[in-house]
Amino acid sequence: MSNLFTQLLAQRPYLIADGALGTNLFLMGLQTGDAPELWNIDYPERIADLGQRFIDAGSDILLTNSFGGTQYRLALHGAQDRVKELNITAVTILKKLTENTDRDVVVAGSMGPTGEILEPAGTLTYQQAFDAFKEQADALKEGGADVLWIETISDATEAKAACEAASSTGLPVVYTMSIDTNGRTMMGVTPAQLIALNADLSHSASACGTNCGVGASEVIAAIMNMKLAAEKAQLDPILVAKANCGLPEYVEGKIVYSGTPELMADYAKLALDAGATIIGGCCGTTPEHIAVMSKALAEHTVTNTPEIAVVEEILGPVSTGAKAQLLGDLSVTGGSVSGTGRERRSRRSRKGS
Repeated sequence: MSNLFTQLLAQRPYLIADGALGTNLFLMGLQTGDAPELWNIDYPERIADLGQRFIDAGSDILLTNSFGGTQYRLALHGAQDRVKELNITAVTILKKLTENTDRDVVVAGSMGPTGEILEPAGTLTYQQAFDAFKEQADALKEGGADVLWIETISDATEAKAACEAASSTGLPVVYTMSIDTNGRTMMGVTPAQLIALNADLSHSASACGTNCGVGASEVIAAIMNMKLAAEKAQLDPILVAKANCGLPEYVEGKIVYSGTPELMADYAKLALDAGATIIGGCCGTTPEHIAVMSKALAEHTVTNTPEIAVVEEILGPVSTGAKAQLLGDLSVTGGSVSGTGRERRSRRSRKGS
């Protein structure tokens, strides 16, 4: 049976993901310390309203409200026994929307980190992590998810546990890690290592990339470094860019993000030029941002991979670590990075429609 996600990947030059879930739910009344996943039961109409607004803005992919849907995250709210209920409902809410939409929209089952630290630094075993992700993945599949979407992971071992658990369901898998510490994840994973992880999986993911982090410029640099690492290894992965909407600022007691719709439109075009096929937003990104990004991509003709100076001029500074990787610092990348500035491969060189 054909899978909608893989079908659209094969047919389209790019896919537009959605924006932030948490940020928008806070705007809709979620309070600090609340579990967003409980809103699937308590306020399903609010989750549906946000999903519909992202559809109307042009998103081809909607992520479910299940980021913290493992037993470990839900245990913080006394809901560790509700994994199946909350994850199935998260998918069901969005499936109802997509079934009543006049275009194809993918429902992606969001799977975030457990919040625990794996051995040897922590106490959670690989098997415990796998089992927790497996429980969530099975529920998301039962609900009808088209793809399982692992996001905001920092540790390679946890990412592998999540990917292996997700792939055991038979659904396509996407994983993204948060590059937020001088060109690496908080646990030290580089973009090159993120790409290499896919080769270690029993079933390769359909796409991989980065989300969240510290700003759109760092996400573009990470995508550029992933592309270089993939070329060196003679791989051609489908890359995902889901950047935060500018930088967070504390204003009148609330966290707000500085990114304008115009900045996110520039980011979307640079992401496509840099090598990303799936492009969306993370923290701070509203349906209004996605609408402007969608229009910008539709009008954009793909060009060469941008120079890092151009990225900084348009989006802001890039960390020293990310620049070092682009320049081929072997202590950072673990290998050469030849190929900067080459033409995009034909699969990604078509004008967006």
